[in-house]
Amino acid sequence: MKKCAVVYNPESGKPKDKKDIGSLPSILEVNGYECIMCPTKGPKDAVKIINQLPDDTDLVICCGGDGTLNEGVTGNLSRDKKILMAHLPVGTVNDVGNMYGFTKNMIINMQMLLSGTVKNIDVCLLNEKPFIYVACVGSYVDVSYNTPRALKKKYGRLGYIFNALTELKDKVKLFDLTYEVDGKTVSGTYSFVFVTNTCRIGGFNNIYSDVKLDDNMFEVVLCTAKSKAELLLIGSKIITGEIKNMHGLEYYRTNNFKVKFDKVPPSWVVDGEEFSHNSKEFTFTINKEINMLLPRKNVVKLFSNLEEFSDKNEKGM
Repeated sequence: MKKCAVVYNPESGKPKDKKDIGSLPSILEVNGYECIMCPTKGPKDAVKIINQLPDDTDLVICCGGDGTLNEGVTGNLSRDKKILMAHLPVGTVNDVGNMYGFTKNMIINMQMLLSGTVKNIDVCLLNEKPFIYVACVGSYVDVSYNTPRALKKKYGRLGYIFNALTELKDKVKLFDLTYEVDGKTVSGTYSFVFVTNTCRIGGFNNIYSDVKLDDNMFEVVLCTAKSKAELLLIGSKIITGEIKNMHGLEYYRTNNFKVKFDKVPPSWVVDGEEFSHNSKEFTFTINKEINMLLPRKNVVKLFSNLEEFSDKNEKGM
């Protein structure tokens, strides 16, 4: 029998989610897996759990929000022998889960997963810190990690919006920086830097319509807006999908991006969590060592390599 570890955040989700998590061992057993349940007890716990899993583990499922998946990938990358990964979304916004094609029903998601396909994914690195879908710095972006848990539990996605509205009274932060991309160097003053590998951010779909998760590329956007009025105008246009050629934004698709700030900037937001640092210089690259078990629903849209893994790899699931 194959072995599957389920790493889950017992604080995430609604009462029904917690009940559904309890049914996962029996579902996995029917599908030929011995299940090991691994609850997290605090921040970064998933990193340690996955790093220490036995080498004969066939599959590890990260059951939680985008931050739990990030911790899982971080722990897996630190292993000598990488483990096939999967994600079951249990959280408030679930950008990655929605991008992958999951529903709001955990049992259906589990069935989609176990009948899914294995794909090699791009994992972006910020100074060697892994992220799955977004790293950003600028005004107001910290609401993803500083919104009180009670507010998120009571209002869901609206909790983030309520918290963001309280921050709008603050001035727009501006950063003097120099960046290198695709053989050119640019200096200027910017309010935001976004590096992403996703078509969905903050609950908004189709930020990009042509993102591929295996093309060895990520998207970079730097915003030159200096006022709240400019930011609101740009934000309204981004929702309509005009991001690539929009006034006030500098856009690139690349696999190597370096940025140096004149002063140490605030914490980055990495997959919805805080990434604190004391550096002025940041390098973005891509790691290709992670294989992910995914629902088949959005594979054609999200991947450029549509060849199925060999029978040997499929059986290795």
